[in-house]
Amino acid sequence: MAVIGYLGEAANTGVIFEVSDETVETVRNMVWSGSARYAVHQRHMNHALTEFTGLDPDKISFDITLAADLGVEPMEELVKLWTFKRQGTALQLLLGEHGYGKYRWNITSLKTKVEHTDVHGDVFWCTVSVSLLECLSAYF
Repeated sequence: MAVIGYLGEAANTGVIFEVSDETVETVRNMVWSGSARYAVHQRHMNHALTEFTGLDPDKISFDITLAADLGVEPMEELVKLWTFKRQGTALQLLLGEHGYGKYRWNITSLKTKVEHTDVHGDVFWCTVSVSLLECLSAYF
């Protein structure tokens, strides 16, 4: 088994991204974005002045495919993600050898597209779109 990262407080309580001969759960279509804030000061009969006033929190979005035939329990992983979102849990994001962001991330949005269900109507294959917002501690 090759754990390639996780989203959560610790690898054993979060969503684990891994690839092995039994399990595939990875991040796709990841987008990391950030923006700066500027104030514009109007001046009489002259060009306006711009002033850098700070940074907005970064955002990350990605998709995760959860499929029972890829060794994942889709509902188990969905419950973890929805619980993190509903409780406002600040989460670490680690992919490869890199931790992302200055501190942690909050899940701001989850969208689940159910592709297939089993004969009982349980989710068998779905794609989850996750949106994260950087959560900085008061010390940053």
